[in-house]
Amino acid sequence: MIDIIDTIMWALGILFTVSTVLVSLVIFLENRNPSKTIAWLLIFAVFPIGGLIIYILCGQNVRRKKIFKTQKIFSDIKVSHLFSNIKEFDNLLFVEKQAIVDNIIFNDSSMDNSKRVMSLLLNTGRIPFTLNNDIKILTNGNQKFDEMIRDLRKAKHHIHMEYYIIKNSDIGNKIKNILIKKADEGVKVRILYDDVGCWRLWFDRKFFDDMREHNIEIYPFLKSKIPFINRRLNYRNHRKIAVIDGKIAYTGGINIGDEYLGKNKRFGFWRDTHMKIKGESVYMLQLTFLLDWYFATKNRIFDGEYFPSISYKGDSIVQIAASGPDSDWEVIHQAYFSAISKAKNRIYIQTPYFIPDESVLMALKTAALSGVDVRIIFPRIADHKIVHLASSSYFKEILKTGGKVYLYEKGFMHSKILIIDDDICSVGSANMDLRSFMINFEVNGFIYDEKVTKRLEKDFMEDIENSEEIKYEDYINRSVVQKIKESAARLFSAVL
Repeated sequence: MIDIIDTIMWALGILFTVSTVLVSLVIFLENRNPSKTIAWLLIFAVFPIGGLIIYILCGQNVRRKKIFKTQKIFSDIKVSHLFSNIKEFDNLLFVEKQAIVDNIIFNDSSMDNSKRVMSLLLNTGRIPFTLNNDIKILTNGNQKFDEMIRDLRKAKHHIHMEYYIIKNSDIGNKIKNILIKKADEGVKVRILYDDVGCWRLWFDRKFFDDMREHNIEIYPFLKSKIPFINRRLNYRNHRKIAVIDGKIAYTGGINIGDEYLGKNKRFGFWRDTHMKIKGESVYMLQLTFLLDWYFATKNRIFDGEYFPSISYKGDSIVQIAASGPDSDWEVIHQAYFSAISKAKNRIYIQTPYFIPDESVLMALKTAALSGVDVRIIFPRIADHKIVHLASSSYFKEILKTGGKVYLYEKGFMHSKILIIDDDICSVGSANMDLRSFMINFEVNGFIYDEKVTKRLEKDFMEDIENSEEIKYEDYINRSVVQKIKESAARLFSAVL
């Protein structure tokens, strides 16, 4: 009996060794970022069994494999063909590059800081800018839900919602009941959710089933057939989008759950940022939803009725940047880098996770050393311990170059904003971390409007009043144990 067990263990050991060597070879041949390759190889060497399991769950690079082939092909044709029959798109959005260069915006010297980011998004993501928009910043969940619920109740034609997390909660049920009522009135309601983000609803199917009974269409994005053991687990749809009648849209950092209203005892007050859009950028959030809907359902519903004519709403210039593993370029990542590199006076960041790559980190350090006012507000409370520790390991480099880091103490900081001077701001779903930059499906609005930027800056300064600044001397004198924890977490952050 002992001999049989020894033989089995020997065979398993050989199998595991061969698997690890093959996986290491695959990672090497994929020509990943050298730091990621080295990190993976170190993990296999130090934690061979755990490292292989983590790679199976989170590390497989299928960015350009079959899983996203349909999505990528469909995304590539969206600009040139999809809306040729819609006057607003012909005249305002899908114009030739030379026409854009000649546009008054690009001849306006006051827009110099914005031009580089706008051109980058045009060239990498084929993301047009829209001129006719009204942007309303919504601070925290109560403002977002109050505003959105009023608009949901007024819906006449359709409601499209796409969220990373939807919870069976007080606010979730309130919205569910409104959606059921609207569906019974003849409004078409479609919902997309992330299968991993909504894992609780695997065990609480009644929440969605109640809506399906009223002809509400609900589908998961990248359904995980075997929970937690699936290559698709690594690719998460982190977007938060709501489009109502093709005329009003919401996007930002707030999912659907009671914690976003400060009702979670662990986190208490929940600080977040969302925005409401009226105007032509609604078209782009609608397009993002419909592309995701096509990918999830193979149902093509790109009809003109979902892109109604929009009258004058405002003067805010907006680009809606959607990024993900189906894209050739990491458009949000690159836009952040470009905007940070062009900053002259201030760079203000709010993020619950701070794990920048070397390019963004170097841009931030260079800006701080150049006299730019670099400030980051980060939560003191951790919702993901390893990510929180890894984030803390980057603070030394910011503090040493003259940047400032604040720990938010009033509750949990989940807001995801970037403010550059008076010219550029970004609100959306993307965190300042490698997962949002390179792996997740994200969507951010890049806004070129001084009034909106000032509105976000006002919130930022109020948040500083509820934060404690980290002093460089205190940071470098933290305990050795803390430093070891942070370094270990940072190692894992390079591969997740």
